[in-house]
Amino acid sequence: MRAERLVTELLILERRGRMTAAALADELEVSERTVLRDMESLQAAGVPIFSIRGVGGGFQLVEEYASGLADPETWRPAGRRPGSPRRARVRVSVDATRRAALLGRPPSLRVRRAELPDDTGWLTATFRLESIESAIADVLALGPEIEVLEPIGLRTALAERARRIAELYPAP
Repeated sequence: MRAERLVTELLILERRGRMTAAALADELEVSERTVLRDMESLQAAGVPIFSIRGVGGGFQLVEEYASGLADPETWRPAGRRPGSPRRARVRVSVDATRRAALLGRPPSLRVRRAELPDDTGWLTATFRLESIESAIADVLALGPEIEVLEPIGLRTALAERARRIAELYPAP
């Protein structure tokens, strides 16, 4: 199953460090192309994996990253916490809805059919909230064309992430 393989790849990288696609493919008994697609999916989900080309290269997690997962045999997906929201409510520009359709991020963006753009040309929409981290990656993919309205926890986490990004890129 793909989800199990993704978690296993994440745990292998977390425990062993840098590994080539060929080594991961041999261990998991899949093709190298499957490993490359999996690494792309993990990166899209917000897992900080980077690749190094050439001799001694491979895939590696950012040094300070810790998934907090157990080993693959005992890992079980965490259920949704009681009381946590199932969907995020956002305002998006018409351009952002097109970009979201092209990028597939967020994967479940829904604009009500009867919804008309407000005075500023923006629409209200919702998307499925799997986790705060994946939602942050989805929102950042749309740039300034999206505004999180609810839940407040996502809005706060996004503001913190944006503040950290702004510190990395100060204005000249």
